[in-house]
Amino acid sequence: MKRFLVSLGFTLTIIFSLLYISRYNYLLRGVTTIYLTGHTTAYLKDYNKFSNDTVFASDSPQPWPLHKQYNKFAPSESIENFNKDRKTVAYLVIKNDSILYEKYYDGYSTDSKSNSFSMVKSVVSALMGIAIQEGAIQSLDQKVLDFIPELKGSYAQEVKVGDLSSMASGQKWIEEYYNPFSVTSASYFVKDLDALILDQPINEKPGQSFQYKSGTTQLLGMVVKKATGKTLSAYMTEKLWQPIGAEHIALWQLDSADKGMEKAFCCLASNARDFARVGKLYKNHGQWNGIQVLDSVFVALSTKPRFEQSPEYGYGWWLDRFHEKKVFMMRGHLGQYILVVPEEDLIVVRLGHLKDKEKGGKGKSSGGHPFTKDIYVYLEAGLQMIKKLK
Repeated sequence: MKRFLVSLGFTLTIIFSLLYISRYNYLLRGVTTIYLTGHTTAYLKDYNKFSNDTVFASDSPQPWPLHKQYNKFAPSESIENFNKDRKTVAYLVIKNDSILYEKYYDGYSTDSKSNSFSMVKSVVSALMGIAIQEGAIQSLDQKVLDFIPELKGSYAQEVKVGDLSSMASGQKWIEEYYNPFSVTSASYFVKDLDALILDQPINEKPGQSFQYKSGTTQLLGMVVKKATGKTLSAYMTEKLWQPIGAEHIALWQLDSADKGMEKAFCCLASNARDFARVGKLYKNHGQWNGIQVLDSVFVALSTKPRFEQSPEYGYGWWLDRFHEKKVFMMRGHLGQYILVVPEEDLIVVRLGHLKDKEKGGKGKSSGGHPFTKDIYVYLEAGLQMIKKLK
C-alpha cells in the first residue's frame, strides 16, 4: 500500500508538472476553484474564488415598490415543486414595475448575490449602446479594428461592432461548457483574457448569420473598454447602475488582479431585484423614471431579430413569442433568467442551480422551440399570477 501511495503521488506530481508547463495550465485553476469545491461547472457563488471589480450601488438607490397585493397570490403547488426540483434560489414576478410576488430558497434573500453567467451579455450590449449614444463608438457599423488593431484573421478588417452584439462575428470559437479543454473553459480560468481572445481569429465572413459565441461578447467588452477609456465595471457604475438606482454593489469577475479584464461573457454577481432593473429599463424603452438612460431606437433594435433565419436573437437579447405575446429575455447558464413580456408589463426573474436540458414548450420563435422547457414554466406561472389581478 505504501509503495502504491508513493507511486500515485509521484504520478500526480508528474501530471500536475506537465499541466503547469502546458497550454492547459489554466486547468490547475479550474481544479482548485471549481472541481475541488464539489462542482462540475461554474456555480452561483464562484465569484468568491476569483478577483472581482466593483460596480458601485447608486448614490440615490431606488427600492422596488411593492405591489398592493404583494405576496397575496401564492404560485401553484406544481410551480412550487418545480422550483424546488430545479433548485431555484429566487423567483420574482414584477407587474407594472411593482413586485407582486417574490420567494427565496436555499438560504438566499433579497441581498444575496448570484453569478449572472450569460445574462451579463445583455448588459455588455447595453454598455455598447450607451457608448454609441455618447459618441465613443460611432455606430454599430464601426469597424472593430478601429479599437482592436491586433485582431487576427482573414476577415478581421470586415467585422463591425454590431456584429459582436448580434453574435455574427465570424470568430473562431467552439461553445462548450463541460469540456475542460475547450476555449470556453479556458476563458473562465486563464489569467490573460485579452491574449486568449486575440488568438481566436475572425476566420469567417462576419455579419452573415447568428452563431452564439461567448468569445464574441468578450471581444465586445474589449471594444467598449478601449472606446470609453474605462473599465467595464467603472463604465457600468457611471452609466447604468447609478442611473437605474441599484441598491447593492455588484461584483464583476476579472481574469486576474494583474490584468484586470472583466469576464464580459459572464460573471456579474448581483441579486434578483437589481438584475430585474435591466429588464425594466428595456421594457420601458430605455427610460428610467423619465430619464432616457438608453436610446429607445437602440432598445427597439435590440429586441427584434437581426436575421430572419434566426428570430431567437437580436442585439444582446434572446427573443420569443409566448401565447402570441412578444417576450425578450436575458439568459444564463444554470437557469438565470430575466423574462420580459412588455404587452403585459410583466417581468419574471428566476435564479437557481439547475435548468432543464430538454428544449420545448409553447414558444414560437423559430417554428420550433429554441429554449428549454423551464423558461415556459416560469413564464406561465407569472402570467397565471397576474390573471388573478384582473
